[in-house]
Amino acid sequence: MNKSLVQQQFGAHAAAYVTSTVHAKGASLARLVELVAPQSTWQALDVATGAGHTAAAFAPHVAHVIASDLTSEMLEEAAKLAKSKSLANMETARADAEALPFADGQFDLVTCRIAPHHFPDVAAFAAGVWRVLKAGGTFALVDNIAPDALSTPGFSAAELGDAARIYNAFEKVRDPSHARCLGMAEWSEVLSDRGFVVVHTERLPKDMEFQPWAERMGTDAATVERLRSMLVEGSSALKAFLKPRREQDKLWFTLDEAILIARRPV
Repeated sequence: MNKSLVQQQFGAHAAAYVTSTVHAKGASLARLVELVAPQSTWQALDVATGAGHTAAAFAPHVAHVIASDLTSEMLEEAAKLAKSKSLANMETARADAEALPFADGQFDLVTCRIAPHHFPDVAAFAAGVWRVLKAGGTFALVDNIAPDALSTPGFSAAELGDAARIYNAFEKVRDPSHARCLGMAEWSEVLSDRGFVVVHTERLPKDMEFQPWAERMGTDAATVERLRSMLVEGSSALKAFLKPRREQDKLWFTLDEAILIARRPV
């Protein structure tokens, strides 16, 4: 995938991510800080920071945090957020998640939240995180996941594979910069293959109102209707995963976020 597409998509809609409740106040943000238990001496890096919400959540608990992103408009929003919160220990840096421009063993903590589904090569991303982490360092990952046997039991491997394919197509219709959501088990495998020790995994449901979700990336009316059809007319496995329903005359569905905490062994 051309990474300029990611920059175009998120540069054009950076402001929407400043106020997005999912990104600014989602349950996974507080849970991530709780699980990591950051230390006041730590040097931290947040990869694909977006509007900076994750970096800002960790800043009060660490010595210093770099909020990195590929998109300059997002970095501008992250810098504004740091200033508004008087976070003098939070700085921004332009960085490609798959080619991190930082020194070997520079960080005690690397975080990445609701972003890896945009990365074309998650193995390269994991390798880069491994390289910039100190021995004994912590990697804290949150991302939307695709259906698999862990998240959506009761279906065959073929049914789940088809549902995962259609779910990723659904995401890509809304946002052409989408690459692929992995399943929960697949993420554990990617990290373990790199050498990380996965010490904690959990799944958090994230209820989404369809219309604001569909419109956040500037989607036109015809595409919104196509997304609506994909959501409500999907297979049994896809519906079991996304749980489309009407509440107070509005269409809602549920995304699953995976939280994985991994360590680079000493």
